[in-house]
Amino acid sequence: MLEFEQNEKIRTGIKNLKIGYNRVFGYYIEITKGNLDLVKSDFGYERRQTLTTAERFITPELKEKEAFILSAAEKQTQLEYELFIELRDKVSSYTKDLQKLSDDVAYIDTMSNLASVSKANRYIRPTLTTSRTVSIKNGRHPVVEIALQGNFVSNHIQIEDSGILLITGPNMSGKSTYMRMFAQHVVMAQMGCFIPADEASMPLFDAIFTRIGASDDLSLGQSTFMVEMLETNEAIKEATSHSLLIFDEIGRGTATYDGMALAQAIIEYVHEKLKSTTLFSTHYHELTVLEQTLKRLKNIHVMAAEEKRSVVFLHKIKEGPTDKSYGINVAELAKLPKPLIRRADEILKHLEADKKKTALLNLFNFEETEDLTYIASKEVDAIEQLKSIDLNTLSPLDALLLIKKLQDDLK
Repeated sequence: MLEFEQNEKIRTGIKNLKIGYNRVFGYYIEITKGNLDLVKSDFGYERRQTLTTAERFITPELKEKEAFILSAAEKQTQLEYELFIELRDKVSSYTKDLQKLSDDVAYIDTMSNLASVSKANRYIRPTLTTSRTVSIKNGRHPVVEIALQGNFVSNHIQIEDSGILLITGPNMSGKSTYMRMFAQHVVMAQMGCFIPADEASMPLFDAIFTRIGASDDLSLGQSTFMVEMLETNEAIKEATSHSLLIFDEIGRGTATYDGMALAQAIIEYVHEKLKSTTLFSTHYHELTVLEQTLKRLKNIHVMAAEEKRSVVFLHKIKEGPTDKSYGINVAELAKLPKPLIRRADEILKHLEADKKKTALLNLFNFEETEDLTYIASKEVDAIEQLKSIDLNTLSPLDALLLIKKLQDDLK
């Protein structure tokens, strides 16, 4: 077309003549209004379209070239398709070889990456046994460990003969992390990867069933508790003696005694019927007495320390049940209003003294009154610092600096 355009410019003497294309008219010759008087009848131009600034024409020769170009495009598409078919048929004769090559490359890629991660993060090779005993020393959560950049607290996992670990401890202490850690150890070990621990031996599991977290399904009209029961039922129906069950606070979505009764019944059913290896966390401390009657159940708890009404989570697993949940301490860490915390503390003491009664609402319980019997941990620290000051050696400047520091701490 460029050659045709150049020849037309020479033949007609119209220097700004242009060849253009659109889907409606195809190829055309465009001449500006200022050069229309140069168009002669012997050029063989046929007017096709009038614009504000130009006129568009066609010629028999231009239409011939257009037909040739369009047919060439169709031939190009047909040729490309034929070449594709030829290549496809040729490659299909090597299908099995290519599939094997793909599998081998994928396997090498997976193993090399697992090896790289294992070396970089000090993973060890677990021993898979035929017994139903689990023994992991200083296990670590592979994801949380990276997020904490080396500050993760490692823990042992010891489960004898497809036993049940009943885990108690305060919120935020690490119960769910501990259970997820073990589940990830099992998945990593059975996929051929080393695991984050110092030593590890475990059996093969045919499935992992979990009931962790709180969720509802509004689209199906299912509450959190209903979803919890449905997922628990699925686990109980499908699990075998070679399965791993992870249950996190089953029964918390309903009334206290209903939830406790269901939790105990589930534990007993798993212990007596399924005989599956199970990790079961709960805030129902009453369930810890089951260790006396269920021989394969063992109590463990996540350690926490209380200092000046402030709870410190140690994230360390210890054998035996916990002594309290520290729920009010956690609420204080969340900075709930002090009168609310004080009232909760009073109600707790009342309920612990007489569980059959309910603390009656006092309309004045929530007033912002001074109550030196209950103060926050940072206020206790400020009082202790004031008590320890030697006024005889304190300069005026030091006193001002100390007051400023205490004021900043209490804000």
